[in-house]
Amino acid sequence: MLRTQMVQNSFESNTVQKNINMLTQDVQDDQAKLDELISSLPDKAQKMGMVPQQDSVTIDLNGYKPSKGSAQ
Repeated sequence: MLRTQMVQNSFESNTVQKNINMLTQDVQDDQAKLDELISSLPDKAQKMGMVPQQDSVTIDLNGYKPSKGSAQ
């Protein structure tokens, strides 16, 4: 009985490890696709006529008080 349980546990362990390996490969494949898409964004944006932002824009909210009529 103990031997049967050990064999079954070993089989289940192998099955789980195979699933982990497949999922790990899927994640690596998806990460590679994402990296490729991210690297192609500047070219795609330029082809659409977009230009890089020249100056940064900041908004200073120090001392900001909402008007009485606005919801918080």
